[in-house]
Amino acid sequence: QVQLVESGGGSVQAGGSLRLSCAASGRTFSNYAMGWFRQAPGKERELVAAISRVSLYKDYADFVKGRFTISRDNTKNTMFLQMNSLQPEDTAVYYCAAKFTAAVVTTAVYDYWGQGTQVTVSS
Repeated sequence: QVQLVESGGGSVQAGGSLRLSCAASGRTFSNYAMGWFRQAPGKERELVAAISRVSLYKDYADFVKGRFTISRDNTKNTMFLQMNSLQPEDTAVYYCAAKFTAAVVTTAVYDYWGQGTQVTVSS
C-alpha cells in the first residue's frame, strides 16, 4: 500500500501562485510514477501533469503548459506542483496519484490516490 497526502491548497486571486505537495509513504517512492489530477464541480477528473519515476519524463495537459511545473524529490518521498498564473477555471480539488510503473502515465489508471486538496481561484 502507498499512502498519499496532498497539501498546499488554498484560495488565491487570479494571477497568483500556489505550490502543492504530495507526501508518500508505505513503499519505495522511486518505484512509482506519479501524477496530479483535478476535478471541478460537475466535471470529470482530468490529468494536470504526470512524472516518471526519476523525473526523466514529464507530461502536461495543454491547459497548464507554461504555467504549472511538476517535480519530485525521491529523497523526501514528495511530489510537487508549482502553479503560477492561476485562473478561476483552475478552481478544483487537486489529487495526487501513484502507479507502480517505469512509464509516465497520463490516464487515470493509477493504483493509489490521495484525498485531495482544494484550490480556489477568484477573479
